[in-house]
Amino acid sequence: MRGTMLYGPRDVRFEERPDPTIIEPTDALLRISAACVCGSDLWPYRGIDAPGQPTPMGHEYCGIVEEVGSAVKHIKPGQFVVGSFFASDNTCPNCQFGYQSSCMHRELVGGAQAPWLRVPLADGTLVATPSVPSDDLIPSLLTASDVLGTGWFAADAANVKPGSTVVVIGDGAVGLLGVLSARQMGAERIIAMSRNAPRQQLARAFGATDVVAERGDEGVARIMDMTNGLGADSVLECVGTQEAMQQAIHCTRKGGYVSYVGVPHGVELGGEGLFFAHVHLHGGPAPVRRYLPELIDPIWHGKINPGRVFDLQLPLAQVAEGYRAMDERRAIKVLLWP
Repeated sequence: MRGTMLYGPRDVRFEERPDPTIIEPTDALLRISAACVCGSDLWPYRGIDAPGQPTPMGHEYCGIVEEVGSAVKHIKPGQFVVGSFFASDNTCPNCQFGYQSSCMHRELVGGAQAPWLRVPLADGTLVATPSVPSDDLIPSLLTASDVLGTGWFAADAANVKPGSTVVVIGDGAVGLLGVLSARQMGAERIIAMSRNAPRQQLARAFGATDVVAERGDEGVARIMDMTNGLGADSVLECVGTQEAMQQAIHCTRKGGYVSYVGVPHGVELGGEGLFFAHVHLHGGPAPVRRYLPELIDPIWHGKINPGRVFDLQLPLAQVAEGYRAMDERRAIKVLLWP
């Protein structure tokens, strides 16, 4: 098969790769229905955290089960499934606490920007939809694999409650779906921090009540002015930079909650500053598997449409253009059709 490989900074190639096969008895083999480019893929693409050798790319996926290993009991060939970027057994203590992305036997699922994908620990990782979906549902179901699941975790970890005031820092796909998640959890006021007009528009469509374009200290001052000097109940940090983290902490009211789901790069927290901030801080790699059943259901019944976050769709063979479009911020998120 042909699949996506990253050779070095801004060097993405769609080339021949070995066909995936069942290796372990707990594996499943999927025929990919749709894949996409993730914002976190841009870090190695830009040369940050770059792999030392050519690497298969892609960790967001949904598709049809074609084959399962001998130990797989619940996932069946012919089912349409959605899975997480971390494979998990969903039975270990960490999984039972709801942190499947820290499963004691976790494996990173990679190479999904291709027509076929091997998924380890299939029974604990994959969730089947009620039946094979129509094509129009596939983009939204694909978001559940990562960006919607991560946005939902951001809202959950920030303790978003009915009637609360929420600030979302970051207008990428995760931040925008954090807005959607906060709206679904009943937030009364959702302030999206964005200076990009199309992203501002989508944030409002997903439920943002206000948009703030300022960043850093100016952004904090704006939030404080809007909340009568109090700060927000919940702040979702969906970027992963030092500026975004500091902005999040300083936008939060005393006793409020900050979640952080952007992959951190150069983020350092001083003990004294955090001590006097008096905020709850929680985040990490989203335990997407925990949320998959409750996210698939409203998508399936047309109650939410997170697939709107895909503003560019390309054939998988044009994946390199998808990376360029996101790198240059010409696209929020790129959907890839095999």
